[in-house]
Amino acid sequence: MPTSFDQSVIDEFRANGGKVGGPFEGGDLLLLTTTGARSGASRTTPLGYVRHGDSLLVVGSNLGGPRHPGWYYNLLAHPVVRVEVGTSSFEALAVPAEGARREELFAHVVRAVPGYGDYQERTRRPLPVVVLGRAEPSGWSGPGEVRTLAGAEPSGWSGPGEVRTLADKLLEVHTWLRGQLRQVRAEVEAHFAARAAHSGPGEPPAPGLGLRIRQRCLAFCQALEFHHVSEDEHLFPGIARHHPGLSDVFGRLADEHRTVARVQGELAKLLAGVHIADPERFRAELRAMSEELEAHLDHEEEALLPLLADVPWPPQGPRPTP
Repeated sequence: MPTSFDQSVIDEFRANGGKVGGPFEGGDLLLLTTTGARSGASRTTPLGYVRHGDSLLVVGSNLGGPRHPGWYYNLLAHPVVRVEVGTSSFEALAVPAEGARREELFAHVVRAVPGYGDYQERTRRPLPVVVLGRAEPSGWSGPGEVRTLAGAEPSGWSGPGEVRTLADKLLEVHTWLRGQLRQVRAEVEAHFAARAAHSGPGEPPAPGLGLRIRQRCLAFCQALEFHHVSEDEHLFPGIARHHPGLSDVFGRLADEHRTVARVQGELAKLLAGVHIADPERFRAELRAMSEELEAHLDHEEEALLPLLADVPWPPQGPRPTP
């Protein structure tokens, strides 16, 4: 639960379109909602922020205390967060900066808000600088209910196209998931390229992609899990009521979801060891896992797209009784 002071700031922020008085008056303030690392409960925290290009930066200063704030540990476990700025609200992928990138961004923050430099002087721990990037696209969690699917926009993602049917929506979500998977692979290649470019004595410098790969992988895996739970609990039963002869098809897809869950776990474990992995062996394992996940998406589209082509999206509520 937020402290009484934080709750008063949250209430004032939401009541006044993001404007608050007191110590935050005139400053840039956002509300960050994370998922508890242990509890799984939503936690909202008011934080100052600094803009950097299209992203927002928040700093785990904890007023210069010796430990990182709780919200930082939450986003390491659940990288998809909700951000409120002014009157707008969106989901984002939270990625702590590393190495030279962290130093560059922290210098940018201190130029904008010198007080963060004072907080850094009070503690030995490097203050985390977290990059918040917007997430797309929308998914579904139940009949008539829409929520944002977890994750940041992959490279090359141009935003949602025209979506008129549930088949369009399924294809959009699958296209986004494939883009996320391509982005993971691209960042792994960048990691290995940085390792290979090192010359001279000593250990190679950290390429600064470890946390980014980890956070994006977590976001991809959590998004895919959410997508499958939504299908198993809402989409498949709804279609089966109208197409009882397809129960075996949905049963096989549900079995396949359990297989995919195993691959997700193996993928997360693989990526956690990217910093010490043999590049060629790692690439082969990542390629095999990616192909298995891609094959699942292909199979799901073959089975489901014809059935969903005439189902309107967004869902239409029941017609009023005359």
